[in-house]
Amino acid sequence: MPFTFGQINHMMMQKVKIEKFKVIGISVRTYNINYQAQQDIGLLWQSLFSENIINKIPNKESTDIYCVYTNFEGDLTLPYDTILGCKVSSLEDIPDGMVGHQIEGSSYIQHLANGNVNEGVVARAWAEIWEKDFNRSYTSGFDVYGDKARNPEDAEVDIFVAVKR
Repeated sequence: MPFTFGQINHMMMQKVKIEKFKVIGISVRTYNINYQAQQDIGLLWQSLFSENIINKIPNKESTDIYCVYTNFEGDLTLPYDTILGCKVSSLEDIPDGMVGHQIEGSSYIQHLANGNVNEGVVARAWAEIWEKDFNRSYTSGFDVYGDKARNPEDAEVDIFVAVKR
């Protein structure tokens, strides 16, 4: 498939304030060199579904899936953690094999990726984000797979990138 950016909705780029929230899910440490992140995160998605992780997360606020990028060692070229899970009301009960993480409140640039998630629309959106100068803080970023992402062939995925104030 050719590497194009036409499926990213540029009209939906806006700065928003996100209040702190918590997630519980499964995680992997990865990096963005030689497509390692796509491979590692793809395997994480497989585990999420094959192991029925969503149903094992306690204190869920919804079944929206959050893909969180955090604990950066520096910029986008250095290792970071990816967590796949759900927003929760508490981190007091974290099941074995899962992690809990609190995303601090911050300013974010919000994007909208439209298209087939199985054909990499979100990965292409992030590739375009990496090319832009948003004054990123490299504290966290996340994708939200909510109701509009239930059909993977015609999904809308919100992407949030933490920026310096």
